Amino acid sequence: MAEVTLTNTRKSYGNVDIIHGIDLDIEDGQFVVLVGPSGCGKSTLLRMVAGLETISSGEVAIGGRVVNDIDPKDRDIAMVFQNYALYPHMTVATNMGFSLEHRGTSKSEISERVNWAAGILGLTPLLDRYPRQLSGGQRQRVAMGRAIVRSPQVFLFDEPLSNLDAKLRVVMRGEIKALHDKLRTTMIYVTHDQVEAMTMADKIVVLNAGRIEQSGTPLELYDRPANRFVAGFIGSPAMNFISGKVHADGLAVSGITIPLPEKAKKYIGDDVTVGIRPEHLTVEEGGLAAQVLLVEPMGHETQITVQLADNPITGLFRERLALQAGSGVKIGFKTEALHMFSAKDGHRLE
Repeated sequence: MAEVTLTNTRKSYGNVDIIHGIDLDIEDGQFVVLVGPSGCGKSTLLRMVAGLETISSGEVAIGGRVVNDIDPKDRDIAMVFQNYALYPHMTVATNMGFSLEHRGTSKSEISERVNWAAGILGLTPLLDRYPRQLSGGQRQRVAMGRAIVRSPQVFLFDEPLSNLDAKLRVVMRGEIKALHDKLRTTMIYVTHDQVEAMTMADKIVVLNAGRIEQSGTPLELYDRPANRFVAGFIGSPAMNFISGKVHADGLAVSGITIPLPEKAKKYIGDDVTVGIRPEHLTVEEGGLAAQVLLVEPMGHETQITVQLADNPITGLFRERLALQAGSGVKIGFKTEALHMFSAKDGHRLE
């Protein structure tokens, strides 16, 4: 196991900068998820750690050793890809042990390690099968097993679940998290799915356009997003945003006033954006008049989209609501759960 440190790490293709001076410390044994929209640079950053992309400037260190000029095979890392990358003509056992065989490891040790990894991943009954005889989830387990047998210092995962159906994704993310709990090896995991990030990570790093917007525990990012970008990206359904001017009695927007917490009074006269998560809306008699646009019943909860003045907003309610599109509803806000952001640069206002 080892810590991973990136110091002012940059990546450029010609005159185009992709990664803009990333500084990141990943602790020994930590499960870190790099998350962000498509094109934000998360996979490029992972490949720089792996040595599959050259570093334009800065340093990448694994276990205290700078690896900028070290070949991928000598970095003591193992990578699990999106497409599994299994050899179709090899059995599960041979696929898992191939890298060890290539290194000259003895057959007895290969067999021991393969059987150990297969036991952890529930692959023991499948060791004599070929990839074509496996389901998508089983193939992903084999790809993980191939990485495990090497006992690397760091595991790297590049969107490993994106080819699986929704139900299997839920199962597999639980298995990967359980695998980390067993091995306690440093893991860096790339995904665009913030639900995966929230449920799996010890630490989330939110990337946008090649820069870190915020890093911290899942609940730190959820409860105290540093800016509007992070607030809108973390959480499902996404946070609602309403822009207006702060008055003594609340946020004035399109002929209505949204109540704000007492701390907002220091921003009287300022243009701000208020964020409210869907689960922090209420349906109550004393609320603001809105029109229902969409009702999505999900059994144990109901998601509705309403038009509040000029703003379509989404609410998530832990109950069944007898509402229909086109009907009226009164919407309230849990003011203590509101977030405020600068209308100029999107940074969090305290």
